[in-house]
Amino acid sequence: AWSMSASAVFVLDLKGKVLICRNYKGDVDMSEIDHFFTLLVQQEEEGLLCPVMSHGNVHFLWIKHSNLYLVATTNKNSNASLVYAFLYKLVEVFTEYFKELEEESIQDNFVVVYELLDELMDFGFPQTTDSKILQEYITQQGNKLEVAKTKVPTTVTNAVSWRSEGIRYKKNEVFIDVIESINVLVNANGSVMSSDIVGSIKLKTMLSGMPELRLGLNDRMLFALTGRDKGKAVTMEDVKFHQCVRLSRFESDRTISFIPPDGESELMSYRINTHVKPLIWIESVIEKFSHSRVEIMVKAKGQFKKQSVANNVEIRVPVPSDADSPKFKTSTGHAKYVPEKNLVVWSIKSFPGGKEFLMRAHFGLPSVENHEMEGRPPITVKFEIPYFTVSGIQVRYMKIIEKSGYQALPWVRYITQSGGERRFA
Repeated sequence: AWSMSASAVFVLDLKGKVLICRNYKGDVDMSEIDHFFTLLVQQEEEGLLCPVMSHGNVHFLWIKHSNLYLVATTNKNSNASLVYAFLYKLVEVFTEYFKELEEESIQDNFVVVYELLDELMDFGFPQTTDSKILQEYITQQGNKLEVAKTKVPTTVTNAVSWRSEGIRYKKNEVFIDVIESINVLVNANGSVMSSDIVGSIKLKTMLSGMPELRLGLNDRMLFALTGRDKGKAVTMEDVKFHQCVRLSRFESDRTISFIPPDGESELMSYRINTHVKPLIWIESVIEKFSHSRVEIMVKAKGQFKKQSVANNVEIRVPVPSDADSPKFKTSTGHAKYVPEKNLVVWSIKSFPGGKEFLMRAHFGLPSVENHEMEGRPPITVKFEIPYFTVSGIQVRYMKIIEKSGYQALPWVRYITQSGGERRFA
């Protein structure tokens, strides 16, 4: 614990000028920050940008967001991942307070930013980092702090720091969204080069009191989570749980039990490295007629169950930068030319599984020579399929226990999205 803290935190503009800072430990001279920007410029010129930079025995750990640099200084061998997690948490909290985090929002809200820096970290250690809780006693009217507000909510000192007491709803409900994004890269020969699934379980909790929730997943997923799946080797990687999940309980009997934050939160996220075939298979043929015209034919096939439907499908087809006078024919949906991005975007409102559609785009090419069709950027596909997951994850049950004994309704929704389905033509 002694070595994981930050000495001070600074917010700088793009020229390296300090907008606001907070000294937590006093063991690093605050003027050391003057060296940060010089080091940054030097590294940029050498093309060697590094997330940690040092001047003497002082280390700068920094991130860039919008037109700001957020920098933590330390002269110890600090836990870098903790300091970075804190800097990203700062961005998240400031964004929730000010909608946009940029130079102007810092200058317009100095008082609130100082108060937040005071509460988020103490003596270089992260403290209350939940913006919902912070908003209970650090209000937007920085200069109009009412006396009542100066009383710190008990939540800050509670074991459950992410949920306030005394929450009341007329109707008790919890909505569970299981969202999976599919990333697939296919080469010009139609072979899948890489594929993975990135998943997340999101909650919207509207429950009174201090409820205890238990989420049951299907066995296949639990085995994947704990790496005990000996059959189909589906292994979840990069599994992250919200701080509310009792990890010891999960380790011992694979139960996901927790007291949820109020409102919206991400309960867990995961990644599955597995061979996934593209859900919408794309084939494209380019025909050149002399030097002045080109026709691109794109065929799209839904490779998912017939009873499922992909919604809001967008197939983005790159075209040469000097293409003009486009003409389109589509068997469904509509195509439009987006010249500023050198793309044809083919939109299909609903795309049933097992179906096949065609689009032909016909262009004039004013330049006599055109080699741009070689090494073209990939065709990308965007879509969303409700009531369906590729991994087969299922919520078996959600038990809600609260001492007042109320009845609550859990609602579950499954969505599969395109993360990045790319096909090189």
